[in-house]
Amino acid sequence: MSTETDPVTDPVTGPPAAWGEPRSRTVTWYDPMVTAAGGRERSGLETLQAVRDGVLPPAPIGALVQMDVVAVEEGRVEFGCTVDESVYNPIGVVHGGLVCTLLDTVAGCAVHTTLPQGVGYTSIELKVTYLRAVTQASGRLTAVGTVVKPGRRVAFAEGQVLDAAGKVVATASSSLLVFPLPV
Repeated sequence: MSTETDPVTDPVTGPPAAWGEPRSRTVTWYDPMVTAAGGRERSGLETLQAVRDGVLPPAPIGALVQMDVVAVEEGRVEFGCTVDESVYNPIGVVHGGLVCTLLDTVAGCAVHTTLPQGVGYTSIELKVTYLRAVTQASGRLTAVGTVVKPGRRVAFAEGQVLDAAGKVVATASSSLLVFPLPV
């Protein structure tokens, strides 16, 4: 155990000057239960269209990772994501978990577009393949999810994330459990 003073918590010296000025980002979201309730009154496709069109609020995770719904059709969705240094990992690139979150989201939402009112889904398995590093210079990311095989109990979907130049940065395949939503 070190006896040195932690420069971050030291009330006298504070963090080292070499760290530069602190940065911050404010995240604002709306009550997720409003979306959940609205979704119970709609099919999956209608729910995602309502989010895209601003009729229902987006899920809070979207605000947190700066992701939004761009396009929705049965069996296919497209989301956008603005990356900045707030999602960097210790080696100076976007954390793979953000890219994985995008892929999980578009795979799940693609399946959601095939589900009737009162039916939900959750990921069972997600396999991600990372193809290139992502940085702020990669520009806005586009994540596309497509249904490979819909199902009443299990559905299968794929996803890919592209950078602003159209280069694929990651792909995924996913299996999702389909189930009746509790009333």
